[in-house]
Amino acid sequence: MYAPTSTNSPRSGPTSGDDDGLTDFDGAGEILRAWGNGLRPDPDLTVSEWADRHRMLSGRASAEPGRYRTVRTPYMREIMDRLSPGDPTQRIVFMKAAQVGATEAGNNWIGFAIHQAPGPMLAVQPTVELAKRNSRQRIDPLIDESPDLRERVKPARSRDAGNTMLSKEFAGGILIMTGANSAVGLRSTPARYIFLDEVDAYPASADEEGDPVTLAEARSLTFAHRRKVLLVSTPTIRGLSRIEREYEASDQRRYFVPCPHCGAMQWLKFDRLRWQKGRPETAEYHCDSCETPIAEHHKTAMLEGGEWRATARPADPTTVGYHLSALYSPIGWLSWERIVRSWEAAQGSDEAIKAFRNTILGETWVETGEAPDWQRLYDRRERWASGTVPAGGLFLTAGADVQKDRIEVDVWAWGRGLESWLVDHVVIEGGPDRHDAWSELTALLDRPWPHERGAHLRIARLAIDTGYEAPAVYSWSRAQGFAQVSPVKGVEGFNRSSPVSGPTFVDATEGGKRLRRGARLWTVAVSTFKAETYRFLRLERPTEEDMAEGAVFPPGTIHLPDWADSEWLKQLTAEQLVTVRTRRGFSRLEWQKLRERNEALDTRVYARAAAWILGADRWPEARWADLEGQLGVAANGNPDVGTATTGPKASRPAPRRRTVHSSYMR
Repeated sequence: MYAPTSTNSPRSGPTSGDDDGLTDFDGAGEILRAWGNGLRPDPDLTVSEWADRHRMLSGRASAEPGRYRTVRTPYMREIMDRLSPGDPTQRIVFMKAAQVGATEAGNNWIGFAIHQAPGPMLAVQPTVELAKRNSRQRIDPLIDESPDLRERVKPARSRDAGNTMLSKEFAGGILIMTGANSAVGLRSTPARYIFLDEVDAYPASADEEGDPVTLAEARSLTFAHRRKVLLVSTPTIRGLSRIEREYEASDQRRYFVPCPHCGAMQWLKFDRLRWQKGRPETAEYHCDSCETPIAEHHKTAMLEGGEWRATARPADPTTVGYHLSALYSPIGWLSWERIVRSWEAAQGSDEAIKAFRNTILGETWVETGEAPDWQRLYDRRERWASGTVPAGGLFLTAGADVQKDRIEVDVWAWGRGLESWLVDHVVIEGGPDRHDAWSELTALLDRPWPHERGAHLRIARLAIDTGYEAPAVYSWSRAQGFAQVSPVKGVEGFNRSSPVSGPTFVDATEGGKRLRRGARLWTVAVSTFKAETYRFLRLERPTEEDMAEGAVFPPGTIHLPDWADSEWLKQLTAEQLVTVRTRRGFSRLEWQKLRERNEALDTRVYARAAAWILGADRWPEARWADLEGQLGVAANGNPDVGTATTGPKASRPAPRRRTVHSSYMR
């Protein structure tokens, strides 16, 4: 039996007069219970359960601050739980659209590892600079807003190497953040956990030492079956996309959701989204099974009732792959109406359609680089006089290709939807060392080209290649002024953020004197514009009967005149896109010549770049309407496009409203 100690005992504390002697015993019991609870292991949580219990979203990094709720994006639950230690999966591949919650799910995994399953972790962004930005904007708020993480990660101190912008040390592990362009960062330390974000934006090689994904994954091999690797990305170009290659080698899971009307399970496809033309707010999804329209307010229940289903047999049973489009984006994020608006706004622009397919559908873009048949182009030439701007043309650009013994220039007219007409082909004899050649090129800048409606147009922008005798090109361009002339440099490759970038200042030489920042050089992704040109040349055209009923040429149509001879057409179709293997065994898309001369294709690309530099790809409706008003061209297309021999025709009645089926891949 316990006997209370004397109040005179030096070990006893002060007590009240009616103390029964049990106070110290109860206090000791509380301490013992707390101590015992501290010895207990943390409950076995999955990553999604941990996120629901411990993750707080910061207002600095989230549009919906507060406690994280997996129910908001139920399709992320299985993906996150595959990253839990109890699951045997070693590699998780997620090919996805934007705005589906993938970034926060990856951050949940980082938080879970720090709190529940410590170990060395490597998080890789495309570049070191992006890794630093991600650390400031995502990782720091992740730690600061979650008390359980804040007490485990050492506070940042200038003298403490345990917590820097790219390194977060915690009990039992460390988080190293780096860029795929840094071979040193990729081989810095063994890692049990590897998070590879936006892998399609990684360079082909890290500091010339090999594929960044391969280098990073090599860090985890010592952990054998206990490792976890997460690869996440929006895809880019078919044949070059890392994430698509990884996904196709997996079990290719799709998220199946129930129809609210018939209960049939199906995964959401863009071509099942229907709407009335010009009214994106009418967008509804049509069930695969019962064809009943599904309003978007059903989406929340559909997502909650969904499940991932494998659609292929994987090459590696320890790898699972997931694909998700923005059609699944929760209500309040990216609606079906906004998706339709994005699709309609993208029409006529290869770059916009490519971005839509990558970021909205989470699918790769197919570069169709097969050269059109020049004889077919010859047979469908149209009639208008050389040097005359057809009715649909609203402004002029030119592309100039400098050769050893001549300068070739093609002048193109552009209309709505980047519809284009070849207006003139000029060959200036004499190379860049001949003063008269530059004088003739200068005269072209001031020359007026008559428009079919009676006005006269001058070249709004001329893009000139700097690949041959760049100093001479820079000198001439400076003399003309960069408001009308743009020196350009072509670069290969498709994985560029923009088809045209710049301008950047480059040194130039004038009269033997070096001028610092003497020229403004634009960089042009010629691969992108070549692929676009060939796609536009293959567009189906309306028949005469269709045009009599009000049909118009599709956006991007390229009109060629009957004075364009067979040699010029062969030059326009002189290249083909092929897939080649690098010495390291990776695939690369490359343009290869089918014949030696290709000046017509080059000048077309430069003229197209000039239109991009002017901003035609981004002009609002008001700008196009203003140009049409100045030239007296009817809005929304013109029935006389491509025929300079007839007068204006009566305006067509407005087309009847119709339902659009988004089967753009047919």
